[in-house]
Amino acid sequence: MKEIEKGSANVYEDLGMPDAEEMLVKAQLATKIAEIIKQRKITQMQAAELLGLPQPKLSNMLRGRFRGISEAKMLECLTKLGRDVQIVIKTASRSRKTGHVSVLSA
Repeated sequence: MKEIEKGSANVYEDLGMPDAEEMLVKAQLATKIAEIIKQRKITQMQAAELLGLPQPKLSNMLRGRFRGISEAKMLECLTKLGRDVQIVIKTASRSRKTGHVSVLSA
C-alpha cells in the first residue's frame, strides 16, 4: 500500500520550487482572469486583444505557464477586465518570521 503524504496549501512549495509563493499568487491571479473571461463569454482572441497580450501568451498564462508574465501585468489584466484591485499591507502573524502574499477575491 502506498503511503499518502498530506501536502501544504501550496503545491509549488510541496514540489520544492524556489519561488513557490510567487507561483501560487500567479496561479490564483490566472485562475481569476480565466473565470472572468469565461463569465464574459469572450474568446481568447477577444480577451487577448482587450488585455493587450498576444493570444499565445494569454493561452499559456491560462494553462499555468506564467513564467515571464509579471504579477503587475496580471493585476493590470484584472483592471482591464473591469475589476478593482486593492493591495493591503499588514503586520505578519506572530507565528511567522516573515510575511507572505495572498490573493483574496470578492
